[in-house]
Amino acid sequence: MDPEQDRDGGGRSCCSCCLSFIFTAGLTSLFLWLSLRPDKPKCSIEYFYVPALDKSLNSRTNTTLNFMVRLANPNRDQGIYYDDVQVSLFNTNTTTNSSSLLANSTVRKFYQGHKKKAKKWGQALPFNNQTVLRAVLPNGSAVFRMDLKTQVRFKIMFWKTKRYGIEVGADVEVNGNGTKAHKKGIKMKKSDSSTSLRTYFPVCVLMNLLVFFAIR
Repeated sequence: MDPEQDRDGGGRSCCSCCLSFIFTAGLTSLFLWLSLRPDKPKCSIEYFYVPALDKSLNSRTNTTLNFMVRLANPNRDQGIYYDDVQVSLFNTNTTTNSSSLLANSTVRKFYQGHKKKAKKWGQALPFNNQTVLRAVLPNGSAVFRMDLKTQVRFKIMFWKTKRYGIEVGADVEVNGNGTKAHKKGIKMKKSDSSTSLRTYFPVCVLMNLLVFFAIR
């Protein structure tokens, strides 16, 4: 066989192998991105109670704001590492469509497994007791605003993604018993500043996975 032809054949074979590898790697990356891209946590307000607004107690001195939020991980293949969760509570004036900050509270950082739900209880003391009392409307109810802010990292197999900002919030109507007026949980919706997870999913994780499978 002609050496020149042998070299040409070997070069074409090498190019074909490289193209085949690139094509396969691209398809694998696409498959992994579609199957492993994470969904953000789902947050809701399950409990809310203000003793000072409970008419049955006949006392307006205990203005502690008590709450419980539920954070659910909807992902089957990713765990979630939460940084400290910052909770901000506001007095909402439905007449003037304005709000003022009442209190802050912090839920300590934690890890959440696949498809797990976490119930986090908290208390907050208002900066000004009178601000809480002024939230009461003529019909005896009151409306508060709860905002939740944190950063999360997703655990995918042996890797952790970069941090993503989560900012959600919801209004809470409180009845004459000082408790949340609606029995069902109140879904907290994201704000405009919350990071889009699908757009910025880290490509480096996909490349690490490709290398992992390639060397097996």
